[in-house]
Amino acid sequence: MKIVSVNVGRAEPLQGGKTEKDAYLTGIYKRPVTGPIGVTTEGLAGDCIGNLTYHGGPDQAVYLYGMPDYAWWESTLGRPLGPGTFGENLTLSELDNSALALGDRFSIGELILEVTSPRIPCATLSRRMGDSAFLKKFRHAERPGPYCRVLREGSVRVGDAVRHEPFSGVRVTMMEIFHTEFVPSKEAATLRRHLAAPLAIRLRLPKEEALAKIEGTA
Repeated sequence: MKIVSVNVGRAEPLQGGKTEKDAYLTGIYKRPVTGPIGVTTEGLAGDCIGNLTYHGGPDQAVYLYGMPDYAWWESTLGRPLGPGTFGENLTLSELDNSALALGDRFSIGELILEVTSPRIPCATLSRRMGDSAFLKKFRHAERPGPYCRVLREGSVRVGDAVRHEPFSGVRVTMMEIFHTEFVPSKEAATLRRHLAAPLAIRLRLPKEEALAKIEGTA
């Protein structure tokens, strides 16, 4: 597996609302850049995160998407899609969503990334794709791509080799987490298993609250 494209976004207005006042700044328009690009615990150098409440931060510092998923979307949508279309930082030659679990690692030179969550679609993605129904399409396509935290900083450039190292602990698959974001689990054992994995904080907090409510009524 290797890096096909390194993508960085600057703050740009995102249209698509009912009025011009609905426009807001976003960093979802990622464009290929030449390297090497430094990667810290906060993400790629020069990359903009428009809304830090819902995006970015140490647990979602780097977003990955694969060329097999691009090929599927191009066939489904009937149009070409350039690297960075989905807002990913690194476009990889091979990436199998179904094979990934929380805690899996990707080594790229000195850089080490750890999978923390699947990408959960939002209205910003629908606007970026120019399709109000795209959130639903993205959900049912089940090709989310992983968010990662940075365990060891480094740099990246096109052509770099990427090594995937499966998590050695109890495997909670990325797709299981993706599914439970739409149909939340109400089983304490399932919630405990999810929380035992290195799950991103934004997805962890609701599960902690759900488990506390279950245990409080037991």
